[in-house]
Amino acid sequence: DLKKNGKEELAKSISNIAEMANFIYVRQKGPYGNGTPVLSAASLVDDEPFVFVWGDDLVKSSISFTKQMIEDYEKNEHLMIGVQEVSKDVVNRYGIVKLREGTNEIEDIIEKPSIEEAPSQLADFGRMILNQEFIDILRKTSLGKGNELWITDAIKQYVSQGGIFLAKELKDGQWLTTGDPLNYLKAIMAYALDRKDVKDDLINHIKSLGI
Repeated sequence: DLKKNGKEELAKSISNIAEMANFIYVRQKGPYGNGTPVLSAASLVDDEPFVFVWGDDLVKSSISFTKQMIEDYEKNEHLMIGVQEVSKDVVNRYGIVKLREGTNEIEDIIEKPSIEEAPSQLADFGRMILNQEFIDILRKTSLGKGNELWITDAIKQYVSQGGIFLAKELKDGQWLTTGDPLNYLKAIMAYALDRKDVKDDLINHIKSLGI
């Protein structure tokens, strides 16, 4: 028990999480793929737009990137996905978006293209604003690569049917993916170096390793 051990501040920070929102847990059913969680939770969102977040993607920014997206949505009511420019040598790891000329409207998304195939260097990541209309399209979307249900395939369908889907570029911030051991450690380091209570000790420890 944290309180009994005199760690009241730590106990308070943990209990505060439970008071931030009503948390509902849904067991995922259906095929593999990043589209299936949306369908599994569809009954909870009614007809309201909602934010869909991948748990292994973090965004470190002075102003919440999700908040920025919501504010943009309230102005134009267009669906959107977060993107950030990446170097050419890693475009084959991500979904790369093609924008309509002179706009931030998505024309196409290519999953893990070669450098030659990539239409840009804007990689999509796990921050999206979706709605019921999109869910309806996702339900009808065929399984794609790896026999999985992909959000990007549904976005293509949405756009092909005349829908406007925007790319919200992250400029004042850092996208941190934690889906593999190395990037997980990099994300921990990025946040740890922002904490006054551990920064100096962490830097001294790294220096002591002599690397």
